[in-house]
Amino acid sequence: MAHNLATTNGKTSFAYYGESPWHGLGQKLDAPATAQEAIMAAGLDFEVQLTPIATYDGLTVEGRRAVVRYDKQEVLGVVSDRYVPVQNRQAFSFLDCCVADGGLRYHTAGALGRGEKIFLLAKLPESIRVKNSDDLVDKYLLLSNAHDGSAALRIFFTPIRVVCQNTLNLAERRGQGQGVSILHKGNLEAKIREAQRVLGLAQRFYDDAAARIDSLASHYPSQQQLKQFFASLYPDPEESKDNARAKKVREELQRLFDEGIGHDDPAIKGTSWTALNAVTEYIDHRRSTRGKDDSDRASRRLDSIWFGSGANLKAKAWDLALQMATSN
Repeated sequence: MAHNLATTNGKTSFAYYGESPWHGLGQKLDAPATAQEAIMAAGLDFEVQLTPIATYDGLTVEGRRAVVRYDKQEVLGVVSDRYVPVQNRQAFSFLDCCVADGGLRYHTAGALGRGEKIFLLAKLPESIRVKNSDDLVDKYLLLSNAHDGSAALRIFFTPIRVVCQNTLNLAERRGQGQGVSILHKGNLEAKIREAQRVLGLAQRFYDDAAARIDSLASHYPSQQQLKQFFASLYPDPEESKDNARAKKVREELQRLFDEGIGHDDPAIKGTSWTALNAVTEYIDHRRSTRGKDDSDRASRRLDSIWFGSGANLKAKAWDLALQMATSN
């Protein structure tokens, strides 16, 4: 389901540190925040509760509960009576031990829809330098939680290419159930151990990603390989003879391969790495998105890029690019 950015007390539920986001919404922070600061700035200082459901005639609906955001008296979703809500402070706070010792910095926090989906973007220290070039990839953790029962509390490893702010998806076969589940324990020692586990997994993930990115940046696909790569992502429709849209997208991908942001760097020009980034640049900045206004379209695009069809398409592009780079 597509979402727009939520509001709290008339303000957009979004806060950020650093450069203004592409949608231009939210409160700018003077410095990277703690979890508590991010929650307050982004308007996420609300709680949800489970409420029994009854019919209009007063009959109780057994086995189901409504998840209610009480500060706005809104139902965010309907779940089973076994569902245990995770409050925003619980979801965010366990990483604070890493922020305190310099291991993480929170950069973005916000909510989508009526607050049913919340997210936190945290930056890890250092960056990936692609093939000793000026092309850098920053390393982030993306924490998300859904209060409507549609998704579990997860952390995704989310690299972002610095030169163009394209969000990469290097998680192979990423689906709704992929990511790192966070265990919630009451004591500080357990939270620290869990945070250290997540950071350890992230370090191994990014070490492996750096090696694979370099392999892409060292491979120069043939024109036929490139054509097949784009066609696998945007094939002609099977049930229609009208392939004009798919053809137009493939032509745009080819143009971005040649002229995309940062693709003039001699160290990476014409490689499978630029082929992958042609896809990410298209999805993040060129792909059409429906919405009632500019901010609605921007927030729907964000939801797709991080959680929806855009994320899945990027994961497929990553897999296909690696296959192309190792095929000869």
